[in-house]
Amino acid sequence: MNPDFVTFDNDVEKNISFRKLDYDRDLTDVFLWMHQQHVIPFWQLNLPFSKFSRHLKDALDDRHQTLYIGEIDGHPMSYWEAYWVKEDVVEKCYEAEPFDQGIHLLIGDPQYLGRGYALPLLRAMVGFQFKRPETKKVVAEPDIRNEKMIHVFEKCGFEAVHPIELPDKTGLLMFCHRETFEKRWSHAGFYQEV
Repeated sequence: MNPDFVTFDNDVEKNISFRKLDYDRDLTDVFLWMHQQHVIPFWQLNLPFSKFSRHLKDALDDRHQTLYIGEIDGHPMSYWEAYWVKEDVVEKCYEAEPFDQGIHLLIGDPQYLGRGYALPLLRAMVGFQFKRPETKKVVAEPDIRNEKMIHVFEKCGFEAVHPIELPDKTGLLMFCHRETFEKRWSHAGFYQEV
């Protein structure tokens, strides 16, 4: 299956790619990732297989978001939800512009934890989202308890705005403006496609 976006990351010297999630191919991997100890507290989707499979089908049918599998050198290892803020619960939390995009993510495969991949992956996805020329801002709302991920978002170019109450968590609303992102990363070609 061909990826939707591929970039070579100079920091980790590996190809990072994103492809749309395929239900039949990816259900088992994503199900297992949702049951990892580092994922459960923040996603709370450690459901029985039948319930999770229905949840994933519903998520795939939700037209305001696109689900992706992130790969490093072709190995599936992360799950992503790229969404349009205008049809998301987050749009009630600030004055959203029509082409604002948002992102949810997890590194599911434990062998990729603690190896410096989170920032390169996030940088690649945000670069992918900014390929839409009308998008001037990418939004994140990590769980306010997830200090490690908040730090990664900040390193990528996101700024904390304020805490927000969402149905499943207290999140920290964060913005990454196109100008900030491009100023920080374009000189190094970090998010250029292969």
